[in-house]
Amino acid sequence: MKVSIITVCFNSAETIEDTIKSVLSQDFKDIEYIIVDGGSTDGTLDIINRYKNDIAKVISEPDNGIYDAMNKGFRSSAGSIVATLNGDDIYAEKSIVGQMAEFIETKDLDAAYGDLVYVDRHDTEHVKRFWQPGPYKKGAFYCGWVIPHPTFFCRKEIFEKHGYFNDKMQIAADFELMLRFIEKNQIKVGYLPEVIVKMRTGGKANVLRGMIQGNKEIMKSFHLNNLHMSPRFFVYKPMIKISQLLGRFRKFNNENIKS
Repeated sequence: MKVSIITVCFNSAETIEDTIKSVLSQDFKDIEYIIVDGGSTDGTLDIINRYKNDIAKVISEPDNGIYDAMNKGFRSSAGSIVATLNGDDIYAEKSIVGQMAEFIETKDLDAAYGDLVYVDRHDTEHVKRFWQPGPYKKGAFYCGWVIPHPTFFCRKEIFEKHGYFNDKMQIAADFELMLRFIEKNQIKVGYLPEVIVKMRTGGKANVLRGMIQGNKEIMKSFHLNNLHMSPRFFVYKPMIKISQLLGRFRKFNNENIKS
């Protein structure tokens, strides 16, 4: 069983090597690694080229945003299971890809996801926020529940059946895709209570303008999928984020969040 990992990046010279090493060091050997670069000019491609013999495919060209780039990677992939790991993120352990693939196979799932930790940009051992979504329950999306997209592993046939990312969105296309797959089409999804990805803090959706645009796109996501959005969504969503921030004070098992 082949797993395709897609890394999307643009001018990521500061962090891309950590991401590449994180994928190449996985103990699951049947990985197809694809990097989709938006035409970097900062030396990112020089770093990628150091590992070109271990990377299945490198696409470097201008794109129409991160979700357009992700779609390029997914469509060109050959794996039966696909996932993304962006150019400033890393897997929490060397066994993550194997764990997720086995979980999907043994439980006969369409997709699976897990926990995520936000870490300091320069010190990936410094946890700043803990995202523990818990198991999906029907209707959860209406109450502000969201899956940490970087932890999402899914059978490619689900994308082929239900569609890829809506690349007309700039921030919340990952939310729209999860809403469409899980809430609308009720794919069989499982939760693995393990830290899957370390995500460096920062990013477009974290600034005020991005948050406003993201919320507009979330509302549009419900409309596009003919789902009624409850006013409770924007009440519960901030509460969930507060609980994630409080989660940083949990006592983590160091083996679960090491590089």
